[in-house]
Amino acid sequence: MIKDIRDKAHISHEDIIELNFIRKPGAYVFRKYHKQGLRSQIMEVLDPDDVIKQNTGEITNGILFFPWAMPLKMLRIFRTRFDSLTDVFEEIRKLKIIEKYLPSDSYAKSDEFIVDYIWNGNRDFILCGLQEYVAGEILNPWETIGINQLGNLFADIRINRPNSLKMTPERLIAKFQKRVENFIKCVKKMILETSIVPDFAGLENLIITYQGDIKLVDINNISRVSFGPEIRLDDKGYPVCDKSIEAISILEQKLLDRPIDKTETLYKIFLDPQRMKEVSVLEEKFHRSLKLRNS
Repeated sequence: MIKDIRDKAHISHEDIIELNFIRKPGAYVFRKYHKQGLRSQIMEVLDPDDVIKQNTGEITNGILFFPWAMPLKMLRIFRTRFDSLTDVFEEIRKLKIIEKYLPSDSYAKSDEFIVDYIWNGNRDFILCGLQEYVAGEILNPWETIGINQLGNLFADIRINRPNSLKMTPERLIAKFQKRVENFIKCVKKMILETSIVPDFAGLENLIITYQGDIKLVDINNISRVSFGPEIRLDDKGYPVCDKSIEAISILEQKLLDRPIDKTETLYKIFLDPQRMKEVSVLEEKFHRSLKLRNS
C-alpha cells in the first residue's frame, strides 16, 4: 500500500518520482530540504549533472573538490486537504496579496499549481508550488542581531563570496537597512489593509541574501489577523499572528537601531504587556503539545 504523500513524515527522491504527476523518466533529482514545514513537504530540485559533481568531485586548478549541488528550485507539496477548489484558490489569493504589497525583491517568487493526485485507487487534488531558491544567511528575529553582527556578516560575505557584490560592509549595511525599513513599512500596511500576516516568527522564514536584501521564504504560511482582544491561534495551536508582529517589532529595533513607536496601531494592540503574557502562556502550551506529538 502506498501511503499518502501528505501524511509522510519524511520523503525522498524515490517518493517524488513515483507521484503520478511527475514526468518519467525525470529530468531532475529531488533532495530533501533540511527543514520540513508543518504545512508542506519541501524538496530541493537539482540538476543531475550538479549531483554527479557533488558525489564524484571535479578537478579545478589541479585540486579535487566536491561542489555542493545548489537547488534550481524548491518544490512544495501542501499537506492540507482542501474541501474544494474554491478553498485552494483562496489559499492562492493570499499569496497574491503578498505579491501585491511586498517589494518584489523581498520574497521568494513561487508558481503555484494544482495537480490531480492518484494513489491506491484514491483520487484527490493537491496544491503545489515551485519556488525560487534563495541563498543567504538565516535571519532569526529571536537572536541578537545588531549593527556589529551585520558588519561581521557582510565582512564575511565579501571575503568568502567576493563575486557576490562589490560593496564595502558599511555600504552593504546601509543598503540592507533601507531594504528592511521599506519591507517593514510594506508589511505593516499589508496587515492593516488586508488583515493577513505571513509567519515571521519561524526560525528560518527570513533570509539575509548575499546581495544585501531581506527575503521572506516561507510565503505559504499566511494567517488572518484579529484586531480584537481574541488571541488567534493557527491550526496547530500556535499564536502565530501575535508572534509574527512581535518579530517585526524586534527586527525594527535591532536592524534599524532605533526604538519602536508603541503608539502605532499594531504595536499598541499586539505589544500590550498583558496580551503578551497571555501569548507567552499559549506559546508554551503549543511547544509542550509539539513535544508530546513528537515523542
